[in-house]
Amino acid sequence: MGLFDFAQIVPYIPFILEGVKVTLLFTLLSTVFGFIWGSILALIKISDFKTLKGLAVFYTSIFRGTPLILQLTFIYFATPQLTGYNITQLQAAVLTFTLNSGAYISETIRAGILAVDKGQREAAMSLGVPYKRMMLDIILPQALKNILPALVNESIALLKESALVSTIGVADIMQNANIVKGTTYRYFEPYLIAGGLYYIMVMILTWLARVLERRLRRSD
Repeated sequence: MGLFDFAQIVPYIPFILEGVKVTLLFTLLSTVFGFIWGSILALIKISDFKTLKGLAVFYTSIFRGTPLILQLTFIYFATPQLTGYNITQLQAAVLTFTLNSGAYISETIRAGILAVDKGQREAAMSLGVPYKRMMLDIILPQALKNILPALVNESIALLKESALVSTIGVADIMQNANIVKGTTYRYFEPYLIAGGLYYIMVMILTWLARVLERRLRRSD
């Protein structure tokens, strides 16, 4: 047997590719839910409700100050003990990454909101525009335009970090590559294929982020 034996791995390539669907689904769900949760946290942080604001800041510090792998294993293994609910692997993964990314996204959105010219807010308030309508129609659209590239970068980070979900058995690219490794006793080939798949997906997202950035610059 030679140093590299891709012929032995070829029959397993479709199996590794099956993990792409799970990886993309997981990344999409975590990005969408993370954005929604992050938006809620950001609005709480800029509100006048001191108690809620303090809780939101504390929450963010917890999820930014502890390892993601610890959060993932805690939610997956501790949830049945604490609640009696047998959470699935995918549910635990999406919940963990939603809570984690929401903490980071909230800071990005908060910074984007605060970066909007205060004069627009003052003008809207002087015209009697309700706070909710002002935020939804005036402030948030401008803030999102400024932070959209950062949000895309967060999606790229989620995609790369998604490999961690293999530690709890989610059938993503990494987990399927691990199974092939255990079946064939070949390490280099399946991991090279997995790395290539992650690289291709990240490069596509990076390209989309650059296209988006250029279009946003032209619209200014």
